[in-house]
Amino acid sequence: MSKRDEIAGARRWVVKVGSALLTDEGRGLDEDMIASLVEQLVDLRHCGCEVVLVSSGAVAAGVARLGWTARPSQLHDIQAAAAVGQTALVQSYESVFKRHSIAIAQILLVHDDITARDRYLNARGTLKALLSLGVVPIVNENDTVVTEEIRFGDNDTLAALVANLIDADALLLLTDQQGLYREDPRKNPDAELVETANVSDTSLDDMAGEGGVLGRGGMVTKVRAARLAARSGTETIIASGRVNGTIRSVARGEQTGTWLRAGREPENARKQWLAGMMQTAGSVTLDAGAVKVLRESGRSLLPVGVCGVTGAFSRGDMVGCCDDSGSEIARGLINYSAEETRRIMGSASKEIDSILGYRGEAELIHRDNLVLL
Repeated sequence: MSKRDEIAGARRWVVKVGSALLTDEGRGLDEDMIASLVEQLVDLRHCGCEVVLVSSGAVAAGVARLGWTARPSQLHDIQAAAAVGQTALVQSYESVFKRHSIAIAQILLVHDDITARDRYLNARGTLKALLSLGVVPIVNENDTVVTEEIRFGDNDTLAALVANLIDADALLLLTDQQGLYREDPRKNPDAELVETANVSDTSLDDMAGEGGVLGRGGMVTKVRAARLAARSGTETIIASGRVNGTIRSVARGEQTGTWLRAGREPENARKQWLAGMMQTAGSVTLDAGAVKVLRESGRSLLPVGVCGVTGAFSRGDMVGCCDDSGSEIARGLINYSAEETRRIMGSASKEIDSILGYRGEAELIHRDNLVLL
């Protein structure tokens, strides 16, 4: 087996584990699984690595502790279950880490903690401070207060954003599958496991699409998360958490699971923050020339390259940049409102003054405030 040297050399890890691995088929938390997980994370620590754990399981644990037979459908009931279950989840981790004299910290995040620049920097600073103190942060979405409109969507995305926050070397997404398959292994027992692929490879979308195994198995979010994590130069591995010693195997650089290679230099912290903003206030449609300029030259977006405007955004809002097929290729903080953008789109920058009656920025979105997707 070939050695994955980049993975074996990783020193700052984000490990994400989902509810399916942590819960005992609806009967509460699987204490044996948690113990095994923690033991392997402790091994990582002993090898000189820093570790952040992104853990689901609060709602499922709360449902069991409250004696409910099924996950509730009402938002307030779900939030109540999360509040009850979060204490149980952290207590379980605390009891095992304490055996190894390792302190843990609970970090609950919501979307605003990433989209607001000051809170983003605060979260980044806190996580890095905890790591420097030898503490293992345990991160989860704050399900007790979050609403559907402002959710991260899944903890895969949250884990990728945490990787951006701390400039992680590696992101390990533990699941109940061996990794990413080229075909649905439930339909084709001989389906091939993708051992290594570049995260930008567009063929991954077909494997992870709604018509493939990944779309139904939650893996589509893992591919998206890997691309988001790659913005900080983070390498992503998708592997089974049900196989004994998976974390140890991955950390040794063994051929375990699917390695989605970042294949890019880390972006600066500001662009990572921009990429982490999940919601946009509107969008602009670009002509083919503008699409090419953004993708190949990394230059600012000028009004002349815009041929359509959607939404009612204001100056400074996050706006998506789409090609003529509607696919979002970039997003950034726009210098003009939607109404102003409609008036100046297709025009040269030197004409902005005469069209709007005042001298504004030459760029619709400056390259420093623009991130490619």
